[in-house]
Amino acid sequence: MDPLLVLVSLAAAFAGTHVGLATTPIRARLVARLGEAGFRALFFVVAASSFTALVVYYADHRTLSGAGPALGAVPVLGLVLRAAVVGGFALMLGSLAAYPGSPYDLNTARPARAPRGLEQVTRHPFFAGLTVFAAAHALLAPTRMGSVLMAALAALSIVGARHQDSKLLRLRGPAFAEWLARTSAMPFAAILAGRARLVWHELPGGALAAGALLAVLLRQVHGEIFAHHGAWVVLAVVGGALTIGVAGAFRVHHERTARAARRVGTMSPETRG
Repeated sequence: MDPLLVLVSLAAAFAGTHVGLATTPIRARLVARLGEAGFRALFFVVAASSFTALVVYYADHRTLSGAGPALGAVPVLGLVLRAAVVGGFALMLGSLAAYPGSPYDLNTARPARAPRGLEQVTRHPFFAGLTVFAAAHALLAPTRMGSVLMAALAALSIVGARHQDSKLLRLRGPAFAEWLARTSAMPFAAILAGRARLVWHELPGGALAAGALLAVLLRQVHGEIFAHHGAWVVLAVVGGALTIGVAGAFRVHHERTARAARRVGTMSPETRG
C-alpha cells in the first residue's frame, strides 16, 4: 500500500478517536460505564496508542514519498516560517502555565476567573501554538510525508479547539458564552478588536522563554528527532501528557484535602463533638 495513504489513515484514526471519544454522547456513555477516572484512562490509552502508531510509521517511512514544499529554501519566507515554528512551540509550552484554573482545565466545572495573560492573546494557547507550529512545518517540510503529517496535526488542532468550545458552550451556557465573547481562538484577534488587552506582567515569561529556547535547541538535532522509530517523539509527547495528567490529579487531591481541612477548622467545638 502507498505509504502516504497509510500515513493519512493513521492520522485520521488518531484525530477521529481523539475528537470522537470527547463528543458528549460517547463520553457520557463511557463515563456512565467506566466512571470519570476510567474514561480518562481509556482516552489516554487510545490517544497514546494511535499517536504512537502514527509516529512510528512516519519515522520508518518518512523518506518514501515525493518532495514536499521545502519553502525553507526561500530566504525571507524560510526565516518567517522558522520564526513561526519557534513562536508556536513557545506558545505551546506557555499554555501549561495558563491551564490550571482555566475553563479548559478538566478538573474545574466552570470558568474560575476572568481571562488573563495568554488567554487574552488566545483562549487556546496550546491549540493555537500547535496550529502555527505544525502549519509552518508543513510548508517547510522537504518531503510529502512530513508535509502531510504536519498538515494533519494543524487541522486536528483547529477542529479540536472548535469542538471544545462548542461542547463547553452547550454544557456551561451563558458563563462560557461570556468567556468566548471576551477572548479569541486566533492569536491577538480579541486584542485587535478591543475585547481584550495585553498585560505584559501577566504573561508566563519564563515558560515562553523556555519554549523558545527549547525550540532553538531542538533545531540543532532536527535530523535525529525521529531516530529510533520515533521513540524520542513518543516519549516526549506521551510521557509529557501522562505527567501533566498525574500532576493534575495530585493538584485536585491536594485542593480537596485543603478544603476539607478548612471546613473542619471552621467547625465549632460542639459541632466537632
